[in-house]
Amino acid sequence: MNASSKDASPNPIEISFELAASRSADLTPLVYQRLFDEHPETQAMFRSQGSELVQGSMLALTIEAILDFAGERRGHFRLIACEVASHDGYGTPRELFIAFFAVIRDTLRDLLADEWSIEIARAWDQLLVDIDAFAGATA
Repeated sequence: MNASSKDASPNPIEISFELAASRSADLTPLVYQRLFDEHPETQAMFRSQGSELVQGSMLALTIEAILDFAGERRGHFRLIACEVASHDGYGTPRELFIAFFAVIRDTLRDLLADEWSIEIARAWDQLLVDIDAFAGATA
């Protein structure tokens, strides 16, 4: 059996989410509070009624896409390209769409504190560059 080096060691992106899950049952309020603090204009993009459900669903789909993009790319990552297009339709600037991924990273980094390793940080930095390039190529 010839396992690639990627399969031999756990994915740092996946590890960051696993560690975060052990510290917080729901990342949604943490991620959106940071998003609204850093990008106040985003708060108006969510209707007041039922927005928690939309936010939770949006975050869950985004995390699924991130894990697939950082891992085996079985198809869920294509959601990123679809959402770039649909968010363009909503009038969301591409920079703001991409900023959501950095908000997720920063939320995890704060939550993990001393467990946020150099390996995880590098993996996230590369992931953000790759997602930006991917989103740009498909937009």
